[in-house]
Amino acid sequence: MTTNGPGFHLKSTAGRWVLLATVLGSGLAMLDGTVVNIALPSIGEEFDAELAALQWTVNSYTLTLAGLLLLAGALGDRFGRRRVFIVGVVWFTVASVICAVSPSVEFLIGARALQGVGAALLTPGSLAIIEATFRKEDRGAAIGAWSGLGGVAIAIGPFVGGYLIDAVSWRLIFLINVPLAAIVLWAAIRHVPETKDETAADRPIDITGAVLAAVALAGITLALTDGAQKGWGSPFILVSLIGGIAALAGFFAVQARSTHPMMPLGLFRTRQFSAANAMTFVVYAALAANLFLLPIQLQQVSGYTPLQAGASLIPITIVMLLLSARSGRLAGRIGPRLQMTVGPLIAAVGMLLLTRVGPDVSYVADLLPALLVYGVGLAIVVAPLTATVMGTVDERFAGVASAINNDVSRVAGLVAVAVVPLAAGITGGDYRQPSAFDDGFERSMVITAALCATGGIVSFFTIRNPPPAPKPEAEHFTHCGLDGPPLRETAIGAS
Repeated sequence: MTTNGPGFHLKSTAGRWVLLATVLGSGLAMLDGTVVNIALPSIGEEFDAELAALQWTVNSYTLTLAGLLLLAGALGDRFGRRRVFIVGVVWFTVASVICAVSPSVEFLIGARALQGVGAALLTPGSLAIIEATFRKEDRGAAIGAWSGLGGVAIAIGPFVGGYLIDAVSWRLIFLINVPLAAIVLWAAIRHVPETKDETAADRPIDITGAVLAAVALAGITLALTDGAQKGWGSPFILVSLIGGIAALAGFFAVQARSTHPMMPLGLFRTRQFSAANAMTFVVYAALAANLFLLPIQLQQVSGYTPLQAGASLIPITIVMLLLSARSGRLAGRIGPRLQMTVGPLIAAVGMLLLTRVGPDVSYVADLLPALLVYGVGLAIVVAPLTATVMGTVDERFAGVASAINNDVSRVAGLVAVAVVPLAAGITGGDYRQPSAFDDGFERSMVITAALCATGGIVSFFTIRNPPPAPKPEAEHFTHCGLDGPPLRETAIGAS
């Protein structure tokens, strides 16, 4: 049985402290995910790095985060969510300092991998703490506040990151985590109660599955990222690819046989769940590749400073903050199929409009319209997609279903950042040659638009709206035997 804590009110002092700790904690991971992309050209310039090194600067973080996310959730359930959350914050902060003092790009890549481990430990814990400590009546509002305030962190991340890079150095985007983490730790230690799943001790932790998943992701990503540079026939690349595929097959075999798998494969027998995750993969792959390449294009080709590049992307998040909740309510009334079909198609149009971003780009005429269309498409689809994933499984699997979908989106980004630049012909030092990168960027936007549109097509053919709830019987009334009004009115106008 889960220990539900004291049942805090959202508007109580205790509830506000819990919300502060969890929002700031998860915000650390969200903030880093947005600001690093803005810093990539500066990092590449300082270390004279090839494109593959910049890809690994992003992907080493995503790799450990995606590989350990499900395991971290299980650890929190067993050993205490606050404890694992605090360990994650400390780990993330130490790794951030190591990132900031990196003497080489290889060192930075390793430090980013360590940072991803910390993010994996704190990310599932932040939401689990909210679920376990707030009253049932306040959980929805608390999760909404967590999501909304987390969105603000994503919105201001590129702007703050750009300012710090321009004013001081890219190294400061990692050091800014230290004071934020200090606040999180103080609030968590002083004000967040410990909760755990009391039955978790009876369930073995799927260490084998976690190791196989990490090896599979590492091997496949390594081959896809470095294959063009080292040669696809290189023994190193072949061993990485074959080893990764073998580990992936082993992971699914272990999950199929395990009595307590970290990823219950039975969930995928539900067509709607499988379809929603397939759609998640292609849409988030497009999104990750897009947001990896766009900041480089703006700085290396269009001549934007890091601050200008970061600030220019804010409209996407503003649109999503304004429209996502409305989109979720609309999907609740009409079903998710229409929005999950139309949203990716609109976002794909925005990505195609980004092909106009070049050396002489006009922010108002070229970039802003593309970002607004892009943002509207994402706002239309994200809330219905999340609701569909959660609505297709039994309530007892809600946590693992959410974790699987989260992991699918991160693995999609991992693969896309490795593959899309290669498919668009961007390799080596092309990002330092504006004309070469510009040509590849245009092709990559077409590729990401095609991926995003594929998500809409998948939804059209596979997603179905839930059947309407049965209407209450309006004609049946219960009367007493005497001449008088009915004991219970069940229709307007009954007498």
